Amino acid sequence: MRQPAVAGQFYEGTKEGLLKQIEWCYKHQIGPRKLPEVREGPRSLLGLVSPHAGYMYSGPVAAHGFVELAADGRPDSFVILGPNHHGLGSGVSLRSVGRWRTPLGEVLIDTSLAKEILKNSDLIDDEEMAHLYEHSIEVQLPFLQHLYGEIKFVPISMMLQDLRTDLEVGRAVGEACRGKNVVVIASTDFTHYEPHSQAVRRDQMAIKRILELDARGLVETVEREGLSMCGYGPVAAMLEATSLMGARKAKLLKHATSGETSGMMGEVVGYASIAIYK
Repeated sequence: MRQPAVAGQFYEGTKEGLLKQIEWCYKHQIGPRKLPEVREGPRSLLGLVSPHAGYMYSGPVAAHGFVELAADGRPDSFVILGPNHHGLGSGVSLRSVGRWRTPLGEVLIDTSLAKEILKNSDLIDDEEMAHLYEHSIEVQLPFLQHLYGEIKFVPISMMLQDLRTDLEVGRAVGEACRGKNVVVIASTDFTHYEPHSQAVRRDQMAIKRILELDARGLVETVEREGLSMCGYGPVAAMLEATSLMGARKAKLLKHATSGETSGMMGEVVGYASIAIYK
């Protein structure tokens, strides 16, 4: 059982408080201003880009992606890719067994899907050290639990984010998920600690590549422009995976900065919710 690492910090630490905070995110003026409604029927959403800062800063932006996900239907499972902020564990770390706990309950790792991903790449290790304190994957789970109740997922933490790694991880995920009812979520924040206007301009460079479904172009842009996007590798891997799953288009659901939720515009972090569809 993995215990929550950032409950009470990045999000409320009690069930009651967390449910109220998630609803606050949906109703916030930067958020979608409505609660999600899960619909049934054929699905077309394959991937999401979702932020991972504290809910008080990025939650309203993240809510746009989860409203879109709910409206698209009910996936059977999720793969959540996030950057490794702590430098623990191996270069690419997947966990194939166990449960993760949040204040909303326990989330089961999809062992069958995880093992299929592992079979597709020698680069991905099955180990838990990278996940013990990492928040980028954890903060996605309460939103998913709020929508669907019980869910299954596969966590993949990426310390390595070079192009070769990103594409190989993406292919391993895409080959395992092709033909299945799975959504691949890439957890990232964008520009870090720059003035609001500059962050917006620089974020658009990366967002443009994502909307073009251009994994290689995203990595090249981040490296060439020196963008401080912490999870560009997970996003590139998600783009590669969803291309194998039949992705044809992308839509920017919301972009904002922490300045717009906190009021402090001098040094902000950029956030975006972007959906990928077949």
